[in-house]
Amino acid sequence: MTSTRPRIGARPSPAPGTSRRWHPLELLPPLLVLLLGTLLLRPRHGLWFDELFTAEVARLPLGEILSAVVTGAGTTSYLAGVPPSYNAPYYVVAHGWTALPGLGGDTSLRVLSLLATAGGLALTTRAVARLAGRATGVLAGTVLACSPLVLEQAVEARSYGLAVLATGGTALGLVRWLQDPPRGLVLFGLAGAGMGLAHWYAVTVLAAFVVAGLLLRRRSALPLLLTGGAAALPVVGLVALNLLNGTGGRNAEHLRGTGGQLAGLALRDWSGGQTPLLCLTVGLAVLGALRPSGLRGVAASWALVPLLLLLAAELLRPVYLPRYLLTGLLGVGVLAAAGVRTLPRAARGPVAALLVAFSLGASLTMFDRAPRERADDVVRLLAEVHRPGEPIVAADQRSAIGLDHYVRTLEPGLRPDVVLPPDDAPADAGDVVWLVRRLVDWEPEPTDDDAVLAAAGFRQVDEVTLPGSKTVLVLQRWER
Repeated sequence: MTSTRPRIGARPSPAPGTSRRWHPLELLPPLLVLLLGTLLLRPRHGLWFDELFTAEVARLPLGEILSAVVTGAGTTSYLAGVPPSYNAPYYVVAHGWTALPGLGGDTSLRVLSLLATAGGLALTTRAVARLAGRATGVLAGTVLACSPLVLEQAVEARSYGLAVLATGGTALGLVRWLQDPPRGLVLFGLAGAGMGLAHWYAVTVLAAFVVAGLLLRRRSALPLLLTGGAAALPVVGLVALNLLNGTGGRNAEHLRGTGGQLAGLALRDWSGGQTPLLCLTVGLAVLGALRPSGLRGVAASWALVPLLLLLAAELLRPVYLPRYLLTGLLGVGVLAAAGVRTLPRAARGPVAALLVAFSLGASLTMFDRAPRERADDVVRLLAEVHRPGEPIVAADQRSAIGLDHYVRTLEPGLRPDVVLPPDDAPADAGDVVWLVRRLVDWEPEPTDDDAVLAAAGFRQVDEVTLPGSKTVLVLQRWER
C-alpha cells in the first residue's frame, strides 16, 4: 500500500490561484506611481516647512544630527524647540542620499520618497500576488498607486515613502512565512523594524501582521510573534528616547480628536473626499473581509487592527492626522482589491476598472495644485528689489527656514543682510527694512518686530502677498 501522507519537511503546495513566480506585469503599479509622481513633480514647486526641515537637517554632519536626536536640541537658532526627533532615522537616510554626487538638490529629496514608494508598491504587489493570484496583486498595487493619499506623500520630502517601502517588505516577509515557514522571518523582522523607524504609527501595522499570522497559523505563529516583538523594539527605544529628552509631545498640537469617528474620517481621507470612491471601496472591502482566504486574513487585519488601536489610543489623547495613518490605510486598498475577487467572474473586470478609475479621478485634482509654500518666490522677489545694506528680517520660524534655505541655494548674495530669529529687526538700520512673515487666518503672526520698527520711526509702505496651500507668506517694505 502506498502512503499519501506528506513527507515531513516538504513545502506546502501553492493554493489554487496564487502566484509564486514573479511576472513582468507586476511592474505595472510601481511604474504607474513613478509616472504619476513625475507628473506631479514637473512644476518644481518650492519646499514647504516640513520638507525644508528635512533639507536643512539632512545637510548637517552626521554627528551633529545624531547629537541633536539624543539631546533633543534644535539644529538652528530659530528652531531651538524643533529637534529632529521621531523622524530621526529618516534624516540619517536623507543625509546619506544627499551626500551622493548630484543628489543635493530639493527635487532629489522628493525623488527619494517617490522611488521608495514605488519599491513599496512592487513588494506589496508581489505579496498579494503570492496570496491571491497575479490579477489580484496587480489590481491591489494599481489601486494603491492611484490613491490620492499615497500620491500626495510619494512626492513629499518626508519619511512616508520609506514607510511604504518597509511596509511592503514586511507584508512580503509575512506571506513568505505563511507559505514556506520559516522563510520570510528575517525579511519580516528587518522590514518591520524599518517600518516603525520610518514612522512610529506604522508599528500598528506591524501588530496587524502579527495578528494575521496568529489568526492563520495559531500556535505555529510563535516564531512570527517573537520576531514581531523584536522588530518593535527599535521604535519603542526611539519613542522612549524622545520621552526622556523632553521632546515626546512635540507636534502633538497638529493631532486632533475625532469623537470616535476616526475610522470614517480615515476612509474619507483615503478616498480624497470623493463619495463614489468611498462607497465603492467600503463595499468591496466588506466583500473582501467576508470571503474566507489567506488574503482576507492578512488584508482585513492590515486594514482593521491599526484603526482599532488608534481608536483605543484616542481615548487618552488626540491621535488623528491623515498622513500618519497611511501605512495602515494601504490595507484598505488591498482589502478592496480582494473584494473584487469575490465577485462573479464576468463582473470582476468592469468593477476593477471602475475602482481604478475612481481612484485616479480622486487624484486628478493634485495635478493643478498650487505650491504649498512660496519661500523660493520670496527670495527671487527680494533679489529683484533689495539693495545691499537693507536688512531682510524673518519674523517667524516658517519664514526663517524658507528664507535661510533659499538664500543659501538661490541667492547667496543676500546672505549678509539676512536677520533670523531670535534676533529682531535692527532698530539702527538705514531707511529701508524688508520683513518676511507668514499670515495666520490672513493676519500677520504677532512678533516683536512691528514694535521695534515702529519705535525706531519705521512704517510699512508696501506689501506683497504670496499665498500657498499650506502657508501664506508676505514680503513687507518698511521705511522711515
